[in-house]
Amino acid sequence: MERSPASSTTAGGRACARRCYDARVHRHVPSSLLPQLAQVRGIVRCHLGDTVVAVHLFGSAVQGGLKPSSDIDLLVIVRAAPDASVRHALLVDLLSASAPPGTCATLRPLELTVVAHDRIVPWRHPARRELQFGEWLRADIATGRFEPPMPDHDLAILLRQVREHGIALVGPGPVDLVAPVPDADIARALQDTIAQWNTPDDWAGDERNIVLALARIRYTAATGRIASKDVAADWLLPLLDARHRPVLATARAAYLGRGGDTLASHPDAVAAYIAHVRTEVAHMLDAGIGALARPQQG
Repeated sequence: MERSPASSTTAGGRACARRCYDARVHRHVPSSLLPQLAQVRGIVRCHLGDTVVAVHLFGSAVQGGLKPSSDIDLLVIVRAAPDASVRHALLVDLLSASAPPGTCATLRPLELTVVAHDRIVPWRHPARRELQFGEWLRADIATGRFEPPMPDHDLAILLRQVREHGIALVGPGPVDLVAPVPDADIARALQDTIAQWNTPDDWAGDERNIVLALARIRYTAATGRIASKDVAADWLLPLLDARHRPVLATARAAYLGRGGDTLASHPDAVAAYIAHVRTEVAHMLDAGIGALARPQQG
């Protein structure tokens, strides 16, 4: 059957868009990620359909390079918040497109966050996320326990990172969709994050990630920028007292696949490092030292 001019134009436009997408992704994304990204895009499209405004890739894949246990970080921006049934079905299907670190040759751990555009533009803090998928939630998702939409202070940091370094896999680029996040809200997000880590129970089993997260927080407090874990660690190591350096050096080496993660065997040293960096960051933010403005109270 002969196609009408309108349908031919539409098909041609789609083919052109597809070629543009392929060129953009192949230029910026490691080829090893392409099959997994295609799988995730298909799942997102199946459940969120035409509500998807954009899908942005950020994190190690585009900033600093993938490390052995690096996640694939994705932000999905939608026009309208999905209802509970859609959220739950999407989360369950994403289990097939992700794997815990080091357990699968073809899948990396996925961290995917969905936000509604009208919840982040105009900007207000804390912004609301509609859902988040990550390997730490696998057991809950597999047994039917789902987080509801909620305010998330960490979105301030995530959205600044996306705006500065993210690339569009679908839709417009981050600068066109994501509002700038004020320094004061970044500072508030950093304060809220470090407030989570008070006793050894708060970091038990996750020592490496929290040690490196604190290095990134210290870097951001000083510079206002977002760095990869290893870059932040390299920056902070010479600034630390000698007694704290082995903790960060061990975490960095394990993250890069250059040494074992032995931090759980040194609980006192880990606790001392965490307390030291938390105190430094809190002082910097409270005193207005560094690149970030003092957070407004209330």
